[in-house]
Amino acid sequence: MRYLPKSPADRAAMLKAIGIHSVDDLFSPIPAEYRLTRDLDIPRQMAESEIVDWFKQRAKENGEGYTSFLGAGAYSHYRPVVIDALVQRGEFLTSYTPYQAEFAQGTLQAIFEFQTMISELTGMDLANASMYDGSTGAAEAVMMAVRITGRHSAAIARNLHPEYREVLNTYATHQAIPLKTVSFTDSGQIDLKELEKAVGDDTACVLIQSPNFFGTIEDVEAIAGIAHKRGALLVVSIAEAVSLGIVEPPRTADIVAMEAQSFGVPLGFGGPYCGVLATKEKFVRQMPGRLAGQTVDKNGKRGFVLTLATREQHIRREKATSNICTNQALVALMVNIFMTVYGKIGLRELAKQNLAKAAYAADQFSKHAEVLFAGAPRFNEFVVETSEDPYAINSRLLGHKIVGGFPLKKFYPELGHAALWCCTELTTRSMIDTAVGLVAESERSVRSMKDAEPEEVAR
Repeated sequence: MRYLPKSPADRAAMLKAIGIHSVDDLFSPIPAEYRLTRDLDIPRQMAESEIVDWFKQRAKENGEGYTSFLGAGAYSHYRPVVIDALVQRGEFLTSYTPYQAEFAQGTLQAIFEFQTMISELTGMDLANASMYDGSTGAAEAVMMAVRITGRHSAAIARNLHPEYREVLNTYATHQAIPLKTVSFTDSGQIDLKELEKAVGDDTACVLIQSPNFFGTIEDVEAIAGIAHKRGALLVVSIAEAVSLGIVEPPRTADIVAMEAQSFGVPLGFGGPYCGVLATKEKFVRQMPGRLAGQTVDKNGKRGFVLTLATREQHIRREKATSNICTNQALVALMVNIFMTVYGKIGLRELAKQNLAKAAYAADQFSKHAEVLFAGAPRFNEFVVETSEDPYAINSRLLGHKIVGGFPLKKFYPELGHAALWCCTELTTRSMIDTAVGLVAESERSVRSMKDAEPEEVAR
C-alpha cells in the first residue's frame, strides 16, 4: 500500500458514497468478453533495493565509459556541475508558472537573462523563452514567416536535419503549406542556382541549417540575398549551438531557430531539450511562445513581467501564434547557467576545441577513407564514406567502447556507405586514433577481398 494514495478504508468509503460494492462494479457496463479476468502476465514485483540495482545495471549499458562520435543534432558536451546544483533548488525545480509576476520574479528574471544572451549570441534583436526543441522551433519559424508575409509556401534545404524536415512536413501538411526541397552540391552546401529557381512570388521563407546536417557552413549572406530579392524571409536553423562561439552569427537572417541542447542540457534519450526562436524586432508580434520584459514597480524597483504571450490561453484561438509551443523554463535555465559560466571567451575557447578535434579527426580519416564535402568550411562534424557498411563498422567499434558515426543511408541513400562523425571537447585524441585505426582495418579488409576475387573466378 506504500505507493497508493488511498487506504482500503478510504476506497471503501468512496465506493459506498457512489452506491457500488467494488471497483469491478465500475466496469460492469463493459461486456464480459472484453474484460480481463486473470492477473496480468508480468514479472513479480521487485523490492526497492532490486529496482535501484536494476536501473544501475541499465545505466551501465547506456554508455558509461564509452566515447561517442555521434552528433546529428544531439551533442555530447561537458556539463559543469554547477548546473544541476542550481536547477535542482526548490525555487527553480518547483517554480510557479510565470503568469503571476508577484509569485515568479526569479523565474521571470532567469527567462529575461536567457532571452538577452540568446539575442547577443544569434545576432537577432530579441529571442523568446523558449520552444520545445530545435525541430519544432524550425517548423514554428516557417509558420511565423507565413503569417508575416501572407505567402503560403516555403523552400527547404535538403541538408536540413532530416528529422527536422519530417516534423516540418507534419506541420505543413495540416497547415496547407507547400514545401519545395532544394538539393545540395558536391560541397555539401545548398545549391544556390536551384534555390533561385525555387523561390517564387508565393515563397514565405527559405529555411536552411548552418552548420548544416553534414557539418558544413552555409553562405548565409548569399542565401539571404536570394530570399530577400523575391520578398521572402530567411530562416536559419542551428542544431549545434556551440558553433556560435566561433561561426559568424546569421545576422542577415530574419528568424533564427536553434536547438540549445549543447549548452548544458543532458542528452537524456532525446529530451527534454531547449528550442530557441530569435528574430528582428519588427516581427515580434508574430513570434510564438513567451517574452519576459524588464520594468520598474511604483517604487522604482527593477522587476520582470510576461510582456508578450500570444498563445491560445491568452488570446482568441484564431489569433494565437501557436497552440502547442511552450517554454522549457527549467531546461532553459540550464542553458542560462552554461552561458553564464563559460562567458564569451570561454564559449569561443570551447568552440575552438571542437573545431580543432574535428579537423584532426577528418584529416586522419582521409588517409584511409573518403571524407566527403571536404572543400567546404565545417565545424565539428564531417562525413566519411567507407567501403564497408557503417552499421557493420559501428558494431565492431562498440567492442572497443566507441559509438561510431551516424549512418546516412536512411535519409540520403545516394551517399552509400557514408556516416556523419562528430568530435567535441570530450573526444580524446587517443580515441580518435583508435576509431581511425579500426576504420583503416576495415578498408584494408575490403580491399584484400576485392583483390582476391579475380583469383576465385579463375579457379
